[in-house]
Amino acid sequence: MDKRIRVLRLKEVINLTGLSKSSIYRYADGHAFPKAVSLGGRSVGWIELEIFQWLQGRMDERSYD
Repeated sequence: MDKRIRVLRLKEVINLTGLSKSSIYRYADGHAFPKAVSLGGRSVGWIELEIFQWLQGRMDERSYD
């Protein structure tokens, strides 16, 4: 099993989630989205596994009525 941690930059997170930049930061501020991790200076990224878990949670919440 591959145990490497992959850090995604904002463009990748936008492409994976379909969210806008402002939505990502707004949801993160409200604790409804994974927090960014500081990469030094003004650079941030998101842990790939946390983004996939967030997406899985959204899929699990769907209603199939």
